[in-house]
Amino acid sequence: MPALPPGPRLPRALQTAAWITRPGPFMVRAQARHGDVFTIRIGDEPPWLMLAHPDAVKEVFTGDPAVFHAGKANLILRPLVGHASVLLLDGPQHMAQRKLMLPPFHGSRMAGYEALVREIAAGHVATWPRGTTVPLAPRMQSITLDVVLRVIFGIEADSARLAGLREALRAMLGRVFSGGSMLAMSGLGPRNVERAHLFDRWLRPVDALLHEQIEARRRAPGDDVLSLLLAARHADGAPMSDRELRDELVTLLVAGHETTATALSWTVERLVRTPGGWDALRAGGDAYAEAAAKEALRLRPVLPVVLRSLQAPATVAGLELEAGTLVAPSIFLVHRRPGLYPDPAAFRPERFLGPEPQGGTYTWIPFGGGVRRCLGAAFALMELRVVLAELAARTAAAAPRPEREPTGRRAITLIPKRGAEVVLS
Repeated sequence: MPALPPGPRLPRALQTAAWITRPGPFMVRAQARHGDVFTIRIGDEPPWLMLAHPDAVKEVFTGDPAVFHAGKANLILRPLVGHASVLLLDGPQHMAQRKLMLPPFHGSRMAGYEALVREIAAGHVATWPRGTTVPLAPRMQSITLDVVLRVIFGIEADSARLAGLREALRAMLGRVFSGGSMLAMSGLGPRNVERAHLFDRWLRPVDALLHEQIEARRRAPGDDVLSLLLAARHADGAPMSDRELRDELVTLLVAGHETTATALSWTVERLVRTPGGWDALRAGGDAYAEAAAKEALRLRPVLPVVLRSLQAPATVAGLELEAGTLVAPSIFLVHRRPGLYPDPAAFRPERFLGPEPQGGTYTWIPFGGGVRRCLGAAFALMELRVVLAELAARTAAAAPRPEREPTGRRAITLIPKRGAEVVLS
């Protein structure tokens, strides 16, 4: 059995605590001592081989999909997203499902979605209080939830189903993303929890409303993502089953709601603490808004790593690895390499107004990479750009205190600990 490279010598319990509470400093210290490839041990997981160099990341992202499985590494999400989710599939099944889901998120359809995202953002921003300190994170979550409900699910504004699903989803997501639930799902919590049915109580009302919406769109298709998924066909000509549709809708919710809201919150948190940042956003138009979002995703990635489970022996970073090894390209560490990003701790949107860093496919990886790159990456960047531009056009924003917000954790995502507090005027 090949030996894995060294890593932190802390007991597994202390490594787990460090990973949960301060993952960034934990990884930085390990890299400083052990280099760009090291091993950490978290909970009852197999050891994670952490990779901090773009060349090793490229080897993983371009590796044989039959060997580098992401679905098995995402099994923590099965009680929520279901067995048919594209996040949990591997091999030919994953590629077939991915092919069905790609068309709604590319090409000319994005322009149609953009107008509705702008309308949703403008309606929300108009109601936000001025002249007092407010946390933006829950308000950004409200925007991104409505984007999912109207653009993805195709629910009409002011409909009873919109209000019902909004409340059911808020209750469910609050439960799912609590620390205890995620610990139980991951196996780090009490052993007497039945993980497969962990969220049934919260998912039942959501599933009922989703199936109603599937039937409504089947009878009267629209321009939304759900309608396009209903029209999609497998290679044998069969449509997606209701179970597939439900699982993919929940997947799009989980992948696109919480993460986008967090990215928006971090972008504003950084802009208001950068001299001239808000003025630059207001003057720079869409290009600067997108650059600011990309820089925030570099400096404050929502997820610190991606995982792949090896299904056969493979060579990564010059190491002969056996089947079953978990390899973990570190988004956080790759994004902070001084050779790629001079003064990497500084927030500089200008980095993304010119040519991308050399080897950009493997040096800026907030959406993962390869055949597992986030399906909605282009949609998410559009949403980030539009919401930021709308906010800048309608408000001025300032930080209520000069010191930066520390990083907190909401389940598997890294968030502004104080909720991205700002004063709007």
